[in-house]
Amino acid sequence: MKQYFNLFNFAQKVNYRTEVLAGLTVAMTMIPESLSFAILAGFPPLVGLYAAFIMGLVTAIFGGRPGLVSGGAGATVIVLIALMKSNGIEYVFAAVALAGVLQILVGLFKLGKFIRLVPQPVMYGFVNGLAIIIFMSQLDQFKTIVNGESVWLSGSPLYIMLGLVVLTIAIVKLFPKISKAIPASLVAIIVVFGLVLGFGIETKTVADIASVSGGFPPFHVPNIAWNLQTLELIFPYALIMASVGLTEGLLTLNLVDEITGTKGSGNRECVAQGSANILNGFFFGMGGCPMIAQTLVNLSAGSRARLSGIIAALTILVIILFGAPVIEKLPMAALVGVMIMVSVGTFEWISFRIINKMPKHDIFVGVLVAVITILLHNLALAVLIGVIISALVFAWESAKRIRAKKYTDENGVKHYEIFGPLFFASTTVFLEKFDIANDPNEVIVDFKESKIADMSAIDALNKLTERYARVGKKIHLRHLSDDCRQLLHNADEIIDVNIIEDPTYKVVID
Repeated sequence: MKQYFNLFNFAQKVNYRTEVLAGLTVAMTMIPESLSFAILAGFPPLVGLYAAFIMGLVTAIFGGRPGLVSGGAGATVIVLIALMKSNGIEYVFAAVALAGVLQILVGLFKLGKFIRLVPQPVMYGFVNGLAIIIFMSQLDQFKTIVNGESVWLSGSPLYIMLGLVVLTIAIVKLFPKISKAIPASLVAIIVVFGLVLGFGIETKTVADIASVSGGFPPFHVPNIAWNLQTLELIFPYALIMASVGLTEGLLTLNLVDEITGTKGSGNRECVAQGSANILNGFFFGMGGCPMIAQTLVNLSAGSRARLSGIIAALTILVIILFGAPVIEKLPMAALVGVMIMVSVGTFEWISFRIINKMPKHDIFVGVLVAVITILLHNLALAVLIGVIISALVFAWESAKRIRAKKYTDENGVKHYEIFGPLFFASTTVFLEKFDIANDPNEVIVDFKESKIADMSAIDALNKLTERYARVGKKIHLRHLSDDCRQLLHNADEIIDVNIIEDPTYKVVID
């Protein structure tokens, strides 16, 4: 348990100035996004900010790695919209808490390791789709409400907004060439904020989204009927939310691992994320998960420790309590410019450079995952479909690789040396290798370079032994591993099994 209380176990040296400035920058970008997601789902605006504070603080302290930023993410909120419309926010809080319980169970049973089953093309599609979503979501800030309808800005308001966004992007791009002591994103926000206030420029601000003023998150037991019927209602939403949150979280954790060259703990992240969601359910939060955009803002600002996430969460709380009048004047153009640069940095541009070197099915999977991510905003579904397609392609290709080396020894015994795995996709090809009618009375099938993998393989062997038995011929299976022999112990026709163990395959545990 000691690891859960070591705040800086991944970073021996902490640059406190960098961490504090990175945390302030992250907080500035989290506020409008959390408010927007809350409003989109029909929640009170403060529910989004409470989620950003609770998720950010708990996961920064106890999460799977430094640098990872969590908050009220749209990926999980979208799952709850239907429940909100049908049963109200009290049931949403209950579903969020239940999702947290499921996530903790995943961590405790060390199931986070299965994120390793996600192929690289799926990762490319996931990241690229998310980058496009981040960019597209910024376009909503170029709209305004007129007579209850959302319309595009035009004339001077549009030109002012565009000008401020371009200025923000320019500062983010050029300031690192002058100094890297302060995060360029924070400098851009401060400069644009100062220009708008100093010259009295009329432009869209945080206040145009919602008020950010409030108090501490209040403790509140969801006002629902605590019975089996309620559990049946909220469980599907909780399960989907938990799955989406863990998928996005563990993929983001892997991305941070690659960027920083360090190793995080997926199972620890599951427990931290689940704990934060349980607190959300009882403290008026809409729940959430790691946020890739804010995580990349954090890393680009130079953060490599847990302190920045803690500072970001506490900054949001301070703003809720005391800083709302100032933050509500923050121009949205500055935040849009920062997020556009984040989307550019998020996109895996290398995927374009290596696309001509990738197999066609990998290209298809990557594009499909990106398209599903963009169209449905359902990251878990996109990744699941990508993994399934990749697995089926792998199975098909592996099935074609099974082969048999045939020869007859000096005693007139026919030998079949099998190469490649015997599993559901390769059984047909496997059975076609044998010439039962013309084979001698004794046949040996050697599995030294093969492995019996599943029930389909067992059924294929049973069929093979039955076919030889019908014509009065004996078949011997040799070089079977212990697990293969255990699977085949009910096959009466199998005789003369030569016991030679093959490697035992295990999944590495965190």
